[in-house]
Amino acid sequence: MPRDLVKGLAVLIAALASPLVICALLLPVRGTLSSTNVALILMFVVAAVATLGYRWAAALTALSAAAGFVFFFTTPYASFTRFSHPDDIITIGLLLAVGLAVAQLARRYTREHAIATTLQHSLLPRTLPDTSAVRTAFRYVPAEAEVSGDWFDVIPLPGFRTALVVGDVAGHGLHSAVTMGRLRTAVRNFSTLDLPPDELLARLDDLVVQMDAEEGASQGMTVGTTCLYAIYDPVSCSCAMASAGHFPPAIVYPDGRVEILDLPEGPPLGVGGLRFQAVDLQLPEGTQLVLYTNGLIVNRHRDIGAGLKLLRDALSNAGVDPEETCETLLEAVLPAHPDDDVALLIARTRAFPRDRIAEWDIPALPAAVPALRAEVLAKLTDWDLEEAAFTTELILSELVTNAIRHAAPPVHLRLLLDTSLALEVSDSSSTSPHLRYATAMDEGGRGIFLVAQFAERWGTRFTPTGKIVWAEQPTPSARLSPALASAV
Repeated sequence: MPRDLVKGLAVLIAALASPLVICALLLPVRGTLSSTNVALILMFVVAAVATLGYRWAAALTALSAAAGFVFFFTTPYASFTRFSHPDDIITIGLLLAVGLAVAQLARRYTREHAIATTLQHSLLPRTLPDTSAVRTAFRYVPAEAEVSGDWFDVIPLPGFRTALVVGDVAGHGLHSAVTMGRLRTAVRNFSTLDLPPDELLARLDDLVVQMDAEEGASQGMTVGTTCLYAIYDPVSCSCAMASAGHFPPAIVYPDGRVEILDLPEGPPLGVGGLRFQAVDLQLPEGTQLVLYTNGLIVNRHRDIGAGLKLLRDALSNAGVDPEETCETLLEAVLPAHPDDDVALLIARTRAFPRDRIAEWDIPALPAAVPALRAEVLAKLTDWDLEEAAFTTELILSELVTNAIRHAAPPVHLRLLLDTSLALEVSDSSSTSPHLRYATAMDEGGRGIFLVAQFAERWGTRFTPTGKIVWAEQPTPSARLSPALASAV
């Protein structure tokens, strides 16, 4: 039998039988109770049934309570038309009125809960991208009461890197769901700037402070919202992450060793003025990175330490597949009746194939560019990318020449081949090129414009030692052996 049908039948039986059962239990002490006492008791019964969220159930309970009151607490019992006291009629009317009022409130609560749930589900990702960097799996378990603001995301970044995000908005209800959607959108927008995790969280913190200032006390504060942001690079197998008051991630190494990462816990979002600290660590290929929200670990029956111990024990027996690990964690760690939403994101790392990487150190001399072009074209031939040679040569010449003339050495070139061809030129300068629209009389300023026209996308990301200017272009004739296919 369908679960919803069983629940509906149970609510129907409770709505009809509860008032009658209460009346029967009160019958032995009928002489000591006034009509007001009985009416109040039955009103509480109506309200209790209404909390189940069914409008019709509250109305049926009110009718059943009125009928039970007439039959058990008026004289004669069997008469539904003769009453000895006028207040009996008033009591019956009050029972019906309260029942209908509670039914209306139940309808409004159910409607608001349905709107919040629908909004929350529409703002969460339905599927996650299967990137060259990680293989991911996720689970989202809503709380049994009000919806919360837990969220997660997987964001592809330039250079075939991947950002992993999990967060938890303080509070429950429609406001939390809306705030969650705004923050998830903000994280995606900030990720296009290719910021390090600590800088991204700093900008997100400023946004939360601004949101609280705009909304004021009437909408509830979002201070206390937490977030964890991580970036995994499959080329170097390194992961940079920072936390804004969030629970530390768990790491399952390929040899089965489990570690709860000792990540510096920054302040929650919305505090303002405090810095976040990022850490870098090496993750061997096949490592599982487990991100989660506090609903998985903490509830009213256990503390943080007990929850983390359950998590560690469950991960020690988990398999290598992220989907299997999700199921194992939910069975072993998830509370039977979650007080809060649970967001779980697991990513298994991949390493970029070395034969799909080509690198050159470039002398800071314009005369070195022709020889470099010849070496790059030879590498494209090895990769069966002769059709992309002209476009790559144009982009390469512009970016390398700009780095030699306007930046600071050392200058380095890297080609990455996967689902697209990425070209990265790094140098020691923090000056970023920008797109200009040259007029017909201008002698220069068209280089980056041409790069933007020929590349599928391009941009700049800053590093601790300088910057990287990158461009990506599609590779329709490349052999179908990207990093994704080579990963287990």
